[in-house]
Amino acid sequence: MGGFFGAALRHDAIMDVFFGVDYHSHLGNRRAGMAAINKEVGFQRSIHSIENSPFRTKFENIFDEMSGECAIGCISDSDPQPLLMRSRLGTYAICMVGIINNADQIIRECLPDGVHFNAMTGGLVNSTELLSALINCKSSFAEGIAYAQSVIEGTVNVLILCEGGVLICARDKMGRIPVLLGKCEDGYCVSFESFAYEKLGYTKAYELGPGEIVSVRQDGFTIEKERGEEMRICSFLWSYYGYPTSCYEGVNVETMRYRNGEIMAENDEKGGFASPLDYVAGIPDSGTPHAIGYANRSRVPFARPFIKYTPTWPRSFIGAKTADRKRVAKMKMVPVHELIAGKNLLFVDDSIVRGTQLKETVDFLYDNGAASVHMRSACPPIMHSCKFLNFTRSTSEMDLIARRTVMELEGEAGFDHLDEYSDGATERGKRLRLAIAQKLHFATLDFQSLEGVIRAIGIEPCKLCTYCWNGKE
Repeated sequence: MGGFFGAALRHDAIMDVFFGVDYHSHLGNRRAGMAAINKEVGFQRSIHSIENSPFRTKFENIFDEMSGECAIGCISDSDPQPLLMRSRLGTYAICMVGIINNADQIIRECLPDGVHFNAMTGGLVNSTELLSALINCKSSFAEGIAYAQSVIEGTVNVLILCEGGVLICARDKMGRIPVLLGKCEDGYCVSFESFAYEKLGYTKAYELGPGEIVSVRQDGFTIEKERGEEMRICSFLWSYYGYPTSCYEGVNVETMRYRNGEIMAENDEKGGFASPLDYVAGIPDSGTPHAIGYANRSRVPFARPFIKYTPTWPRSFIGAKTADRKRVAKMKMVPVHELIAGKNLLFVDDSIVRGTQLKETVDFLYDNGAASVHMRSACPPIMHSCKFLNFTRSTSEMDLIARRTVMELEGEAGFDHLDEYSDGATERGKRLRLAIAQKLHFATLDFQSLEGVIRAIGIEPCKLCTYCWNGKE
């Protein structure tokens, strides 16, 4: 994934952009960058790796290195950005959130002969540089962004810092992730997360619609391209990677997760789940609010049988090697023995993707004396790798435990019945749950239904992207 933040103010914008970008750190863990412009020195830019250190420590000297009334910054889970570009449209800094799936085709078919790119490791092209090349084919930023979005297969949210202190921002043509504007007495900002600008003293000014393009200045904003009617915003924003205090399309993340947990408890109640439980718990962090909702509805006490030690350990998925990630994940889990030994526990996780770390967690609980560990996933089985965002992306769909289990149960013929396997009321669905439960050592396992997730979000189903669950675009 990734996120961006920009500001156009009547005073130096570096502090607001520094903290605004920092508030997007939960969305990425590879690269981060900032760019600014001032009248004396022009454009400035800084990019750092954040794979082993958080954003704030890598950019702590930025206030001595950079200044300007207009600035942008980003957290990136992919290529280094923002980039500084010089073209027929002038000099500008650009960053993007999303993914380009047809880069080779674009280079062959959509760009003028003679266009060259700086090759990265493996001969790949920086996606932001490719996006910039497409934008430069047209006579204005708005035309260029619209053209780029029309030929790109994937998702592209754009933030550009132009000469003259103007920001250009655009939401992807299907609106899969948000772009919001905030305002304060001294200007405007652009953000992915709503809470990021609220904490900095801005109030909501505008939420871009699908495909909408807006130019932002210190004194206001102008719509350069009207929004489209069709939207497919990513449902996982609420289920997993959105920050709890943020709102998307008017729906708060934390309260959606409470509703989602309540619906899962209702489903268990209707299904006759009768195993004795001592505590309901969440796999931290994003599983916790789903678990609170489940506990509130079921009236089983909520507890935290283990606590993640986070002050010094990096995020467990930072390590490049699976063994390193597993070791860090295990080292972070500190048990509360009184809440584990001899207890029947029901855990709720935000999702079950590969299942590797979840098995480690369950084994850890049994090693510490748990009598039984039941598991609930706050979303349906993930059957398809996301092709629209850098989320649930795998080199093979066989990395997904649900898809891999279908293959083990029925071979490729099972792929014709994925809807049945997703539905826990069908025979195939029951077999899937039992097989995964045995594989990961769960006493019982169930998944939230697609209808339950949609109900918890509360947005029209036609406006939600549920591709990773049902394969429908």
